[in-house]
Amino acid sequence: MDKNSKFYKMRQKYLSHPLQGLGAHILYWFFAAMPIDMASNFAGRLMRNLGPKMGQTKKARNNLTRAFPEKSKDEVEEIVADMWENLGRSAGEIPHLHKLQPGGPRIEIVGLEHGLASRDDGKPGLFFTGHIGNWEVSMCIATVLGMDMMSVYRAPDNPWVDNLFTRARKTFSGELVKKGPDGARKLTRCMKDGGHACMLVDQKMTDGIAVPFFGRDAMTAPALAQFALKYDAPIVPVRVERLNGAYFRMTFYPALTIQKTGDRRADIANIMTEVNAIMESWIRERPAQWLWPHKRWQK
Repeated sequence: MDKNSKFYKMRQKYLSHPLQGLGAHILYWFFAAMPIDMASNFAGRLMRNLGPKMGQTKKARNNLTRAFPEKSKDEVEEIVADMWENLGRSAGEIPHLHKLQPGGPRIEIVGLEHGLASRDDGKPGLFFTGHIGNWEVSMCIATVLGMDMMSVYRAPDNPWVDNLFTRARKTFSGELVKKGPDGARKLTRCMKDGGHACMLVDQKMTDGIAVPFFGRDAMTAPALAQFALKYDAPIVPVRVERLNGAYFRMTFYPALTIQKTGDRRADIANIMTEVNAIMESWIRERPAQWLWPHKRWQK
């Protein structure tokens, strides 16, 4: 069916989205009624059993096989099962995000001095992370640093589900901004005013730039590099890892060294190549914690 047709859009708005939203709300309150560890464990076991049977698993297997040609079929299948468990845990933890306090027993903070250096240098600043571990935890970067920050995210296509995520994130500091023209305008004002922002940079952008990622070109959003060059904003990598169950480590790394050559297009490509290389190194260390069913590559 043509996704641009009037009938398709009406069906989505008045039937598919409300039904999906109802199911998401039921699961949300189901997991909210449990202690956080029970919710994480239950959802993880559920998806470890169901996930490998889902259609998206074919895409995950293909991506893993091409990214790790040295791994055996059994190793790939183990990563797939672990990936679905991680995604299940992340879903079960969503109603409990307010319990995940940075610096507390559930979120270990490493390299804080690198984040504070960006906060205190008197310049606008950028942080980037990806869909690793439970990426919702990255929304608390502003809380960790004790500062205002704009977090840019891709809103779900279903507004009912988006509202649910907004409810879960309400205890996080800073402003949540949806990707899109309006979000770009807000981010521009933020940078002009010397503010700070965080972006998730590992999703495909069809009209982005081709940048190597696991040995293949991946269409990559250039906004992080564009803003960094225009506003002389340091870029700080931030990694969130799941350690065990509903326990995490957030690591701030030193800001990237940005060299301006006078060739803006080349400078943007160089920055995003380094960003993708950093993301790849994180994923290689913990491959089961990344979102492998995502259509990151063209083919």
